[in-house]
Amino acid sequence: MPEITITDGVGILGAALVVIAYFLLQAGRLDSQSLSFSVANGLGAAGIIVSLIYEFNLSAMVIESIWLAISLYGVYRALGHHQAARG
Repeated sequence: MPEITITDGVGILGAALVVIAYFLLQAGRLDSQSLSFSVANGLGAAGIIVSLIYEFNLSAMVIESIWLAISLYGVYRALGHHQAARG
């Protein structure tokens, strides 16, 4: 059985965050435009990227980089909506 490294653990945690966020979205417990959803997806993608740095896979790195970028956009939008609501 292969040894699980810290970076493997970070990647597994990242994958779990993405899957949990998606499940909560489908279960109606998270809104797709919420800050929580975007943050969970962004942290999940970042965790997977960390693991990919040590065990590189180009196609996985491409999709996770795009996933992270979209999540950051979602965070930006969610924070912008919070600012508009306060103003």
